[in-house]
Amino acid sequence: MQLRNQIIIGIATGRIREGDTLPSVRQLAEHISINMHTVNKAYSVLRQEGFVKLDRRKGAVISLDLDKQRMLEEMKQEIAVVMAKGICKGVQREEVHRLVDEIYDLFANWEEG
Repeated sequence: MQLRNQIIIGIATGRIREGDTLPSVRQLAEHISINMHTVNKAYSVLRQEGFVKLDRRKGAVISLDLDKQRMLEEMKQEIAVVMAKGICKGVQREEVHRLVDEIYDLFANWEEG
């Protein structure tokens, strides 16, 4: 999941762009010293989530599925769990709003720069 998350953040910040080819499973596994099966799983999850397409000749290519409604539903489900955890720990509404704004601005600023 860490590898998946790093690739998604790379896309959001513009370090990885639509059409870019990710390293082969073997290359990436060797480069970051993790198991090839871990990289393969991350690429498969990214494909299922609509971030990459797997091509036999090119490998994993960034190809964004722009289904906004599906993305909003996925965000809602993931945020619900995080929000529940925060509420259990006493996080207040204003703190959540500030945090969401801070994170959104971080990625929006990357796109502008």
